[in-house]
Amino acid sequence: MERIFAPWRIRYILAPKPKGCIFCEYPKQNKDRENLILYRGKSCYIIMNRNPYNPGHVMVCPYRHISSTEDMNEEEMLESMKLVNLSIRAARKAMNPDGFNIGVNIGKVAGAGIEQHLHIHVVPRWNGDTSFMPILADVQVIPEALEETYDKLKKAIDEILLN
Repeated sequence: MERIFAPWRIRYILAPKPKGCIFCEYPKQNKDRENLILYRGKSCYIIMNRNPYNPGHVMVCPYRHISSTEDMNEEEMLESMKLVNLSIRAARKAMNPDGFNIGVNIGKVAGAGIEQHLHIHVVPRWNGDTSFMPILADVQVIPEALEETYDKLKKAIDEILLN
């Protein structure tokens, strides 16, 4: 079994959290690039992860403040999976990953950093993307600024939706 160690995540887990729910607040603001919102659907949206495991790590979130997949209505279930697929297509087009991890963490014990608001992680993966740096040096190497990744993914999404 392959293990993926992400020791840098503990800083996020232990850091003070902002008041309120960012997954509820960010869509209300008119700052999509600043808040890393890539796409807005009718019941769900795509947002980049500010603390990514890999470049291109995004999350699909319902607008409604719900904490579990069992609370989703049919519209949210369907649109969330469509947006997961849109995220995969955009990452393939913009970044050419070798694979993806897709997951939902329900509850703190399952690893949810923001457990009160459901979100689906879409993480691009490349052969050899887990190097010695996080394990030996407690350093994560993200080779591209979030804003550059945002621009690449946003352009890919716009091109996909035009076709």
